[in-house]
Amino acid sequence: MEGVTGLKGVRYLVDESGKPTAVVIDLEEWGEIWEDLHDVLVSESRKGEDTVPWEALKAELEDEEAASGNV
Repeated sequence: MEGVTGLKGVRYLVDESGKPTAVVIDLEEWGEIWEDLHDVLVSESRKGEDTVPWEALKAELEDEEAASGNV
């Protein structure tokens, strides 16, 4: 069953009891905002991951580039 919000291009999918279970958004209408939201969600999900210092990553990329002959 579907329910419609008052917001253009946004629909809630609901279960048999009417409880919202998912949201469907029109990407033509909300695509840029969705991209921003998605970036925030990905960033939040990676908060606890180890990081690599920029200089170490840069050196690794330069080494890979030199090894592939694309310098």
